[in-house]
Formats: sequence, C-alpha cells, structure tokens
Amino acid sequence: MADTAQTSPPTDRTDLPQPQHSAVRSLLRLWPFARPVRARLLIAACVAVLASCVSLVIPLVLKWLVDGPVAARDPGGVWLGGAYLLLLGVTEALLFGLRRRLVARPLARVEAAMREALYRHLQRLPVSFHDRWPSGQLLSRGTTDLQLVRLFLAFPLTFLLVNATTILVGAVLLLAQRWSLGLVLLAPVLPLMVLCSVFEAKYGRAARRTQDQLGDLTTVVEESVLGIRIIKGFGRHRSQARAFRQLTHALRTSELRKARLLAWILGFITTLPEIAIGAGLVLGTLQVTEGVLSPGTLVAFLSTALALRWPVESIGFLLAMANEAASATDRYFEVMDEPAVDETAAGTAATAAPPPDRTTAAGQDTPAAPGTGGLVFSGVAFRYPDAPPDTPPLLQDITLHIRPGETMALVGATGSGKTTLTALVPRLYDPTAGRIVLDGRDLATLSRDEARALVAVAFEEPTLFSATAAENVLMGDEDAQDDDLRRALAVAQAEGFVDALPDGSATQVGEQGLSLSGGQRQRLALARAVVGRPRFLILDDPLSALDVHTEALVEAALRRVLSTTTALVVAHRPSTVLLADRVALLSGGRIAAVGTHHQLLRDNREYATLMSGEGEGAR
Repeated sequence: MADTAQTSPPTDRTDLPQPQHSAVRSLLRLWPFARPVRARLLIAACVAVLASCVSLVIPLVLKWLVDGPVAARDPGGVWLGGAYLLLLGVTEALLFGLRRRLVARPLARVEAAMREALYRHLQRLPVSFHDRWPSGQLLSRGTTDLQLVRLFLAFPLTFLLVNATTILVGAVLLLAQRWSLGLVLLAPVLPLMVLCSVFEAKYGRAARRTQDQLGDLTTVVEESVLGIRIIKGFGRHRSQARAFRQLTHALRTSELRKARLLAWILGFITTLPEIAIGAGLVLGTLQVTEGVLSPGTLVAFLSTALALRWPVESIGFLLAMANEAASATDRYFEVMDEPAVDETAAGTAATAAPPPDRTTAAGQDTPAAPGTGGLVFSGVAFRYPDAPPDTPPLLQDITLHIRPGETMALVGATGSGKTTLTALVPRLYDPTAGRIVLDGRDLATLSRDEARALVAVAFEEPTLFSATAAENVLMGDEDAQDDDLRRALAVAQAEGFVDALPDGSATQVGEQGLSLSGGQRQRLALARAVVGRPRFLILDDPLSALDVHTEALVEAALRRVLSTTTALVVAHRPSTVLLADRVALLSGGRIAAVGTHHQLLRDNREYATLMSGEGEGAR
C-alpha cells in the first residue's frame, strides 16, 4: 500500500449551494480560444442576420402582391410575385447553409484547442491536485462539457444575436405598418423578459447540478470497468449496479427538472405571443371591414408577426443552451484556474534552519556537509496541502545521508510515510520544510525536468499504458536504444515473458497492462526505471509481486545496477533489505534508526519485529 494521505475529492457537490455566476461573464472567458476564428464567426453572424432580414422582406412582397396584382386580378403580376417569394426563400436557405459551412471547421478547431489546453494543463498540475480530483470528473470536463461549448458557439451564440436583431427589425416594421396593431403584438415583451430572467437563474443551477452528476456517473463507470476483476471476484456486481442506479436516478431527476423548467418557459413564450397575434388578427380584421386598413397591409402585418414566432419561441431553448454552456465553461475553467507547476523552473530553496547534528551511536544518521555527494535529506518535513491545520506533519525532521553509490533500504510500518518520502525525491511533492540535496545540488533549485532526468522511480503499484511493452519501458528514457531496452529487460528478468508475447516487445499490453500478471507488470515497471541508467534510483517495494525464484534472479541482476547508482529502496521483506548497504527505520514520521540490517536486528526491537513478520508493517 502506498503511504499517501487520502483526501476528499470534489465530487458529489450537487447538494451544496452553487455560487451565483453571470452566464455572460462565464462565456466571455471563451474569448481567448475564439479569437483566432473571430473573423469567420463574425462573417457567419452577418450572413445569418442577412438571411433573417430576407425573411422579413417576404411580408412586404405579400402586401404588394395582395394589394396589387391580386386586387387587380393580374395573373402576370401574381406569377411575378410568386417568383419573388421563391427567390427570397431560396436566398434565405442558401445564406443559412453558408453560415453553417462558415462555422463548422473553425469551431471544431476551437474545441480541439480547448481540449489540448486542458490536457497540457492536467499534465502540469501537481500530484496533490490529482490526489483530490476523480478522473471521471476530469474526463467529463474534457469531453461532454467541451461539446456543449462548441454547440453554443455554433448555434445559440449566433442566433441569440440574429433573433434579437430580427425581433428588433420586425418590431420596427410592425409599428411602421400599423402602430396600434404593433403595440398589441409587442405587449408581451416586458412579461417575457421578466420570465426569461427568472428561468435563466433557475436553469443555470439545474444545468450545473446535472453536469456535476454526470461527472460522478462517469467516475463510477470508469472505476467499474478498471476494477471489473475485483467486482467479479467478490461478487459485488449487484452493489455496484445499485450505486449506478442511484446515480442515474439522481441524474434523471435533475434532467427532468431541466425539462420541466424548459417546458414552463416554452409554454409562456408560446402562449403569450399567440394571444397577442390572435388579438391583433381580430383588431386588424375589424379595421379592414371599417376600411381603415388595406387587406394587403393586414396580410403583411400578420406575416411579419408569424415570421417573428420562431425568433421569439426559440429564446427559451437558446437561453437553456447558453446556460448549459456557461456551466460547462465554469467547470472547464475550474480546472484551468488551478495553479500549475512549471516543470522547467527551479523552485525556492527552503529556509529552514539546519537540524542539529545526529550521531550514529544514537541510531540516527549524521547530516552531510554542504557539497557532499549522494542523496541528502536535511531537516525535511512534509504535510499534505489539504491536511487539517491542527494535524502534525506526516514527515518531521528527516535527516538522512545516502552516500554516492550506496543503496539505502527504507523500512517502516504501514502508514509511516515511506512512499511519501520517496515521492519527494523526483519532486512529485515538495517538502514543506528542510531541503533535499542531490550530489551537492539543492533539489529546490533544480527544475522538475532536471530532477527527473537525474532520478528514476519504480512505484509499488506498477502503472502501464495502452502501448507496446517496449514503449512502456522506454518511457524511462526517450533516447534509449534497443541495446538499452534489452539490458533493462534482462535486469528485471522480463526478457523471457516479453519475447514470448505474440509480437515480442512490440505487443500491446492493453489498458493498465491488465493482459499481464501482477509480477510481469512490476518487472516492466522496474525495467522502465533502470533503462536510462539513472544517477539516483528510487524503488518502492519493487519485488513484492514476484515469486521466490524470480525474486532471487531479479535481485542478483539488480545488485549490479545498484552498484553503479545511488538508491533508496522501500523494503518490507528481509530479502529486499539485503540488497541495501544500510537500512533506515522510519517511525512516527521520523528516522528512528540507521544501520546495517544485522545491527538493527540486534539493537532495535521495532525493526526486529517488522522483519520477523509480527509487526503491522510486515507482509
């Protein structure tokens, strides 16, 4: 087990009150990504406005047609009017098709750019961030949320502008044709604005709740797929299905709430204008019978009003899509706003006072003088960033010197902080006090890239990727050649099973390397650590999954590697401890004793208990 603190991930936040955000302010954050395609978006919007205005010319043609050729019983004029109407309809259709063509390709680039930016940022975020955030939440932000953003940029963004322009131009035409009838049709505008404002606030909260629940559901699905062996092995498929049903039920409830809100606003948006159109039709008909209004004007008036039905009725779902996009944008930038780690920049050296000298007789290491080679921990302390402030540090005043070319075994009970201490060396975390020195260079003054070029790590839980066996090993050194690959496989005693794979080292090992056994995965991870001939090697119980015979072979080959590097090896078994020149006992977050294996067996009761298999940390 890794000795890492468990933190509460930001999941299932749907029961918490969501902060109020302006949808417009949220969506404006998309501008840096949309800026490169702003010209295409502007041209597309202008084309859509032009197409919408063309549709408003049709009622004017109808007015001319009814009051002119129809009233005069002129067939030629009627045919000419029909040709005008056909031409206007085809023009409108072509313009809307051109708008779609203008936005499709650039918006696909915007979505791709946002997804690439998110992926790059995730790679630069500290490990503590990934400790807190479940992968399903991150996955939903990089897929579903970005699809909502692209759909907003493609459709609602343009048509909110187009429909607003259409309604404004249509209102002017209505008032110009007959101001009394125009006022009747425009009467619902004020109540609709109030209703839309209320709807926007409620729908925004519902959309955020739904997207968060979808992220939680994605996490459960991903965990179920990756942990299918555990689920089947323990017969937990029913409980997992029950948890999945609970989440899907909650998501369904939220989606139905969104549907009710949308039905409610669409009902009002449809009903109020229809009532106004009906009232305008009755009043207009009376005015025609009284002779104060021409039939063509009434036809044009009603045609204009009907042409405005779509822009008005679409306001509801356009606002809904805009609010979903705003929530998706907020979720996207929640991740992007997390402070990233500059892999190429050096850190700030800790200013903690140097620890007091320790003597070997007291069972603890002697701090090395400045400039001493090897790996030196001086007064190192560490507390996880999200740990409660009143809890003591996980590591306190760690002082240890691993001499150049020496192998130090790190032994301790479960939860003593062994894995956390080893994670400080490649700068997966930075100590909160003290300093770490690599061959006389303060680790805090090195960039993470430099530190990781010096240090190679093999973790207790080997992680492999959906790539070939060779590609997984060569992740340890991009410049390694085939000879280096073969040497690393030989050290890890992995040559035999790798060569026996269907395509040898070119065989795909599958997601998480689950097509291999635990011992095979561990040996590939060990090969990855040694392929680059690192100056410093950190091994976190690297042989725990191996059988006794293979373990002995790996240990024999590993001794040759350890003789040429400075190594810190987390060990739980005497066979692993015997690889080391000296042993450090970690207890209570401190180095309790340092010495050879036989010295500590004789002089330290806690160490002897751990090695005898009677202690908590024994395996």
